[in-house]
Amino acid sequence: MTYDTGFVIHGRTSREHFDTAVVRRELAIIRDDLHCNAVQIIGGDPNRLDLAAGLAADLGLEIWFSPYPLELDPEEILTLLRDCAERAERLRQQGATVVFVAGVELSVMNRGFLPGGSPEERVGHLMSRPERRAEAVRRLGVRINAFLRDAASTVRAHFQGRLTYAAIQFEQVDWTPFDVVTFELIRSAEVADRFRDAVRTLARAPKPLAITGFGTAAYRGAGDRGGRVLEVVEHDPATKAPVRLNGMYERDEAGQAAYLSELLEIFETEGVDSAFVFLFALPGYPHRPDGDPRDDLDRAGLGIVKLLEGRRGETYPDMEWEPKAAFTAVAQRYRR
Repeated sequence: MTYDTGFVIHGRTSREHFDTAVVRRELAIIRDDLHCNAVQIIGGDPNRLDLAAGLAADLGLEIWFSPYPLELDPEEILTLLRDCAERAERLRQQGATVVFVAGVELSVMNRGFLPGGSPEERVGHLMSRPERRAEAVRRLGVRINAFLRDAASTVRAHFQGRLTYAAIQFEQVDWTPFDVVTFELIRSAEVADRFRDAVRTLARAPKPLAITGFGTAAYRGAGDRGGRVLEVVEHDPATKAPVRLNGMYERDEAGQAAYLSELLEIFETEGVDSAFVFLFALPGYPHRPDGDPRDDLDRAGLGIVKLLEGRRGETYPDMEWEPKAAFTAVAQRYRR
């Protein structure tokens, strides 16, 4: 399971409240009720990552320590990785099983690898001219691999455990410096007919294969959109915070549950070593069952729990969220 401690972009943190008791309780639910044996802890604040990883270690979970840089330049990314590597190593030396993830989708989520001031602009630049796309991808591969060699060297100077990087396939990563091959792999309608075969091919590599970043939302047709699932959300132009949906989208928790169950079955049967559902909860996307359906941001939220505003849930009366159908589907899959 992927657990979000808060994305940090331009000094703003997506998860406003970060209470130690809540984090401990949620990680215990991930272990005991979702039957997970590993958790990918993501975020941009090293202190929060450290705290959550320590709590996960106390629960006996395998930890994928995963700093998630956003809109940083390469030197700033290396500084963040160095800090987090030192923290992860302290945890490892205390007896925890720790895998270090040296960034996620760095080329589109940060500055210095592709032109553009946002992930959308960077991807758009890469894909805008089909006749030059192959050359653009080749140049990107050269840049990202040069950086990843530096990143791996920086991390290994401070961390002695297993190392990986969460890649997008078009980054063309050279996996030589890493112990685990990890891809952010999302199924869309365009690739559904060949998705299983692609996973099988990736799993044949000599190094273990991990899949991260896969998930979808709870509106009808979300699974067909793949990585474009959040395009239905309108954002505040200044803060970039989600405001409302851009149209009427039918709630479909069953569709989200089926999508995750199907992908987990593929990963299990085709030889994937580790798979991390994205994600447990996504702050900023509350469930608003009353009023205008466009205000129910949870329909577009990728969390397997729906966040409640100012009230506790019924299934877990001490938590301000309620499980979705996807929660049950993941628990049933992992229970096996």
